[in-house]
Amino acid sequence: MEIERKFDVEDDAPLPALEDVPGVEGVDTPVEFHLEAEYFDTEDLRLTSQRITLRRRTGGEDAGWHLKLPAGPDERHEHHAPLGRTSTVPKALLKLVRVHTRDSALVPVARLDTRRVVRRLRDQDGVLAEFMDDHVRAEALHPEPSSSRWREWELELVDGSRDLLDAAAELITAAGVRPAAHRSKLARALGSGSPADTATPAAPSADSPAGDVLLAYLHEQVAALKQQDPQVRIDGPDAIHRMRVALRRLRSVLATYRTLLDDAEGVRDLRGELKWLAGVLGTARDAQVMHARLRQMLADEPADLLLGPVERRLEIELGGDYRKFHTRAVRTLDGARYFRLLDALDALVAAPALTPRAADPAAQVIPGLINRDLKRLRRAVHDARNHHAGIGDHPALHEARKDGKRLRYAAEAAAPIGRKKVTRIAEAAQVLQKVLGEHQDSLVTRDLLRRIGGKAFQEGENGFTYGRLHALEQAAALDAEARFRHEWKYFPSPLREK
Repeated sequence: MEIERKFDVEDDAPLPALEDVPGVEGVDTPVEFHLEAEYFDTEDLRLTSQRITLRRRTGGEDAGWHLKLPAGPDERHEHHAPLGRTSTVPKALLKLVRVHTRDSALVPVARLDTRRVVRRLRDQDGVLAEFMDDHVRAEALHPEPSSSRWREWELELVDGSRDLLDAAAELITAAGVRPAAHRSKLARALGSGSPADTATPAAPSADSPAGDVLLAYLHEQVAALKQQDPQVRIDGPDAIHRMRVALRRLRSVLATYRTLLDDAEGVRDLRGELKWLAGVLGTARDAQVMHARLRQMLADEPADLLLGPVERRLEIELGGDYRKFHTRAVRTLDGARYFRLLDALDALVAAPALTPRAADPAAQVIPGLINRDLKRLRRAVHDARNHHAGIGDHPALHEARKDGKRLRYAAEAAAPIGRKKVTRIAEAAQVLQKVLGEHQDSLVTRDLLRRIGGKAFQEGENGFTYGRLHALEQAAALDAEARFRHEWKYFPSPLREK
């Protein structure tokens, strides 16, 4: 994590009295470095528009490839890779930005030559921060060639606190030095050619147009999808689940709020592509869920009831399935179909085609849309209650789960209208979805146990434990269905429409 502040200074500006910063007990003798950096981006500067910088730098104590991803106003996640012999972007870094670059090539967009003088601020325990005095010569290559020179200061935390950073910044600005006008050296080098940051929509309210509520939620979920893309590629914790949830939320609200969008065919096609991608991720996610579920069941079982190499077989079967499906998912994320889906989502949030109804106040339009989904759920629940599934399955339960999920996301998106009952509906739909999800997990787990247990028996292993786990899952299904019926008794009534 890189936490720093930047300042624009004149060539003859005197250095600040760094030893006067509260908590600083000494300043090391300055050390000078010569840094040469080449920055990479697409020709239309997609990374720069997302406040992302990718460079190959020689000189200094951390020569190599540096990728910086925004994490907050003063914070960036910094990823490194070895320098290598060529200017080919390392695959380890490329996969972290592929969601933005897609199938566009990365090319050099600027070169910087920096004379850096570093002063380390210390206390008795070690280095608190580094103060860097940089004299920069820059050559922009895209979109138009240009050159520039400037001086700037950087103050980066090492083991110090944010209070120290604030105190040092106050000392520097009190001397008449301005906070940097540009977010990065690259942005300054590009000058007027540097793209504006991607705008985040203002938070809507009950009086805002209904279309603004929809677009704010779509923007949030597209951002969540892009945030999880690199995490899925590196197999980060829970990344597949989170990316899949973003896809489901997008697909659901596009269905619920479809009357606010003026391109019915385009929305239908987009929902189909979101379903496709969620399905690709779903195979890996299902293997992951089943693996965790069965590992926990085995951990809860008495040792004398675990007959045969059950744990080893489950690890081989399910671990292998997950690795296979995860590899397939990552391959999909490198494909043109996925890139065009991202293009379509970007176009939707940037320039949506809205119907006249989208201009009406959200508080007037949205309750009716939520009530329509609630009516849909009530029909599914009525069918489910009339068809007791028991330890088996019935399509009505599955439909109720899907309709509960759709209602939940529709109500979540409607949070800006500020009605407490909308929140209660979202929370109740989430409980219903969770309970019916446990019923569905039981069905899938039993099918899996029957398959693996049969294979184990054919290979001469004891099948007792698989049968016992199967019976426990049957009991879990009965319990989930009973809880579903109980929860439905207290489900909120429809919203009052204006």
